[in-house]
Amino acid sequence: MRVSVATQLQCSLEQAIAEVKTPRLLEYVTYPVLTFQPVEPASFPELWVEGTYWVKLKLFGLLPFGRQAIVISYSTADNTFMLRDNGHSAMIKTWDHRITIEKVDSGVLYRDEVKVSAGILTPAIWLFALLFYRYRQRRWKLLARRAFDYGTS
Repeated sequence: MRVSVATQLQCSLEQAIAEVKTPRLLEYVTYPVLTFQPVEPASFPELWVEGTYWVKLKLFGLLPFGRQAIVISYSTADNTFMLRDNGHSAMIKTWDHRITIEKVDSGVLYRDEVKVSAGILTPAIWLFALLFYRYRQRRWKLLARRAFDYGTS
């Protein structure tokens, strides 16, 4: 099943790309719904480099939600930047998340698209993803309005 959610951000294309390449942004936009504890490697890099990162997930910082592979790759075409996380876990066989960012007149259009497959759990995981990406985009929008000042929740 697929989820696609988009929003306009008040920032430059360069700012949005620079931010989406940081684990700091991931941790900010997902907090407190989902938290990530790096496992392999033991800490996140300052900037995502293409490759695989294993994490332990917790819902609301408390409830263990298993281990997940974050599998990062990048591409750029026709003034559109894409970060792909072709993730997976024991429970979620496919978490193919594509972030696209493209310049528009009043900033950038930011889109989260994810394809999920988790066997019988797919409808529940799909619903979680739909709500989760809407929440993430609200956090992104707020952060962009504050010129990426992470000091304020």
